[in-house]
Amino acid sequence: MYEVYIDVESGTTAKRKNLQRLIDDAMNKKIDVILAKELSRLARNGELSYQIKNLCENHGIHIITLDGAINTLQGNTHMFGPYAWMYEQEAQRTSERVKETLKTRAKKGLFKGSTPPYGYTIKDGKLHIRDDETPNIVRRIFNEYLAGYGRDSIARRLYNEGIPTPAEVAGKKNAGDKWNDSTIKLILTNPHYTGDLVQGRTTTVSVTSNKRKKASNEELIIIPNAHEPIIPRDVFEAVQHQMKLRSKTIPAPKRHLFTNIAYCADCGKGMWYRSNRKGYVCGGYARFGKKACSSHVIKEEVLKQTIIHDIQSLMQQIDKEYYLKQLEEKAKQSQLSVQKKLDKINKQIDALKSRKRKYIELLADEKIIQEDYQDMIEANNKEINELVVSKKESLLSSHKVVENIQKLKQELAQFLNFDELTPEILHRLIDRIEIKADGTPKIFYRFSAPKIE
Repeated sequence: MYEVYIDVESGTTAKRKNLQRLIDDAMNKKIDVILAKELSRLARNGELSYQIKNLCENHGIHIITLDGAINTLQGNTHMFGPYAWMYEQEAQRTSERVKETLKTRAKKGLFKGSTPPYGYTIKDGKLHIRDDETPNIVRRIFNEYLAGYGRDSIARRLYNEGIPTPAEVAGKKNAGDKWNDSTIKLILTNPHYTGDLVQGRTTTVSVTSNKRKKASNEELIIIPNAHEPIIPRDVFEAVQHQMKLRSKTIPAPKRHLFTNIAYCADCGKGMWYRSNRKGYVCGGYARFGKKACSSHVIKEEVLKQTIIHDIQSLMQQIDKEYYLKQLEEKAKQSQLSVQKKLDKINKQIDALKSRKRKYIELLADEKIIQEDYQDMIEANNKEINELVVSKKESLLSSHKVVENIQKLKQELAQFLNFDELTPEILHRLIDRIEIKADGTPKIFYRFSAPKIE
């Protein structure tokens, strides 16, 4: 006996330390016979099985399995193909059963991954916000990106500040301390941060391949509001919009107020800030020179004042009190509608309770038998329970309406009292800005001017 080779990894993969050692020893002719309990111990992958078979044939090494299926010393190799296929199919079926189990957990609103998203922890299969600094780091990443910072820029600052990476927080082996672009992108595109449980986004191509494919929207398992959000939904959507815009252009090398929102009207490249000009020039011109494009230079202060003047002029035409009253009126209407529904549910519950008392009287007077009484009571209790659930949902809906109206009022007040152009307001109100060759800006706002009576 030359050596015993033991691995605990899946037999569907060739990336097993001791299997590779066995192959190396076979190639170096250190062994004459490979003895295995059965072929599946060597490989549960048809392609890998044939690679081992060809290796042994080329180096004069025999394979014997203790179940009698394979014995090359006796020329017994005709069942090699069927057994290799059978073990791979068995592994595939096991994989599918595991996937179905994970899908069932996902449909119940349980997180099926082994590592929760950065900022969350898992308790009883549910995601809960961590009681440390990581949720604030997630909020910071979203806010900085919305303020115009690039992913590399955000990653660089987090690394320089010594902020632990997601891998370090998860306690993974060989976790690096460097944040990078891809880590920031994973956080910015993860819908779990809005409170929705979105699972099944990727899956393996097959049991013999580690390559993953992206699932279609129809295949996703989505449970809305499954856990407490870290990021408001409107902020998450604004970031997704910004990511689409930025992916189509060359990012500016230095972040400034209009970085990734101002573009050259002729070549479409992003405008780059230049401190010596106190303004912006075409990114194509800055990178490649006059042959690519002209400077399209514009002063930052000119652009700021143009936008402030536009919005303040619009604000003067708007009746602020009218819009605030409209919001309050909608809130009252919604509350009245919910209250009517609650009154109706309460009447139905009272009627069912009264009916329940009548059933008791009928049983006492022996007008119905015990079996019929039990059936009636079970049906009655089921209706009451359904109404109680509906009542709770209505109350929750009522609270959400009030919260949403208050939020809208706050945002409207912020919008109507506009006096300073911050990065957050800029990205919320403006889709993009195109700078013409003479420095004239063409501004694409995210809203339409209201019709003034």
